[in-house]
Amino acid sequence: MSNMRGWFVQNSHMKASDSELDDNEITSSPQREKWCGHQFLFKFQGFWFTKTYLETTKRVVETLKPLTGDVILASFPKTGTTWLKAILHSILHPSPQHQNHPLALNHPQELVPSLETNLYVDKGTELDGGYKNPEFLAVKDPQEARILATHIPYQILGDILNSSDCKVVYVTRNPKDTLVSLWHFLQKSSDVEKDPWEVGAAVDQFCRGVVPFGPYYDHVLAYRQESLNRPEKVYFLTYEDLKEKSKNHVRKLGEFLGCPFDQSEKGEEKIDEIVKMCSFETLSSVEVNKSEETSSVFPLPYSSFFRKGEIGDYKNYLEEKMIARIDSVTEEKFHGCGFMYGI
Repeated sequence: MSNMRGWFVQNSHMKASDSELDDNEITSSPQREKWCGHQFLFKFQGFWFTKTYLETTKRVVETLKPLTGDVILASFPKTGTTWLKAILHSILHPSPQHQNHPLALNHPQELVPSLETNLYVDKGTELDGGYKNPEFLAVKDPQEARILATHIPYQILGDILNSSDCKVVYVTRNPKDTLVSLWHFLQKSSDVEKDPWEVGAAVDQFCRGVVPFGPYYDHVLAYRQESLNRPEKVYFLTYEDLKEKSKNHVRKLGEFLGCPFDQSEKGEEKIDEIVKMCSFETLSSVEVNKSEETSSVFPLPYSSFFRKGEIGDYKNYLEEKMIARIDSVTEEKFHGCGFMYGI
């Protein structure tokens, strides 16, 4: 893998001060494609980004310096990120199960900030070039883990992740459910209301990889391969397996993150508490998670992160020919690499 930090130094079209893209350079780029709501995606290092997330991704690669105790939650959009944020926070920052539990008062997106969609988004301030990087996160104890989320592909972020002893947890989800969840998520955008992203178009672009942070298949396979090469570094799991074996994965995640649960009845009770507190039923009933308010940096309401959380919901929205097309790509991309998943 090439050194991405060096790439940014060598390319003069990047602004040295804030890495923002020049509008003329973006609009004239041949590697762009319209996707929904009059928006364009731009191709960078083999992956597709919105203008904002391309800028923030470059900021992340230029400046992020993971600490030894950091935990990086990586994922493709709409694959269970919010759920894992809640679980990881509960494991690393245990709290008694009462009304003042952090997850009862805060949206998981606020407890575990995302690099390119939160911390590195320009907030229009003078602090640190207008955005707030992880160095400004309050860490009371240098040994205490920071949990940071990202959708950035391993192909782009790998050198940064491997520059420290940080841990990486990666979650993926059935491609059909991933697509349907993404499609629903975007329906709450005002841009989509003006220019609908039809399901047929969504299937076509997903299969071709032209969705934010896509191609989905390349994204998943790179993190999976790294988990096979370095299981002590990367913990890879699927949404479906997490739902079926929640307690088992919470226990294994505790071990992976260096905070194992006691092999006792008390330890089992703690695991049960985490599974219950982080369940879709519990989290979706919390007032802040039902709110139509938006965060300071994300345009969609908090409630948009909780819809159904069901496995196989795609059957209610995709036609047979759409399912067949996605399965065909899945067989080629996943099964062809020995990853028997997604069909």
